Amino acid sequence: MLWLKAFHLIFMVTWFGGLFYLPRLYVYHASADDRISQDRFKIMEKKLFYAIMTPGALLTIFFGLGMIWNHPAAYLQMTWLQIKLALVLLLVFYHIYLGKLLHDFLRDKNRHGPVFYRWLNEMPTVFLIAIVILAVIKPAL
Repeated sequence: MLWLKAFHLIFMVTWFGGLFYLPRLYVYHASADDRISQDRFKIMEKKLFYAIMTPGALLTIFFGLGMIWNHPAAYLQMTWLQIKLALVLLLVFYHIYLGKLLHDFLRDKNRHGPVFYRWLNEMPTVFLIAIVILAVIKPAL
């Protein structure tokens, strides 16, 4: 069980690293006005999304479900875990939305400015705080 938790945390850190960095790249990409910079950002964003973030997300979920699999009846009755899983589901939707924005950038169809991406960049922080508090404190709700 501790190995599952260790790998869950390792890949969660990987996933969140990408969730924090990709919108920041979008800020710079939306500000870039030369083709060389735009092409460089496209490469960086694509590699980050497909080679780091998405595997990190999938492996975070895989090892998280592995921990639940050990005692599903006990874990799934815990309200804090139900809320955590709902937040993770919302985080998956956020991840997918970042992928949609990536494809907009790749096709030169970005419709947002740097300020939008700065605000978008703050969302993973809220998720991280809530998820860590729920997982560590395990409040009786």
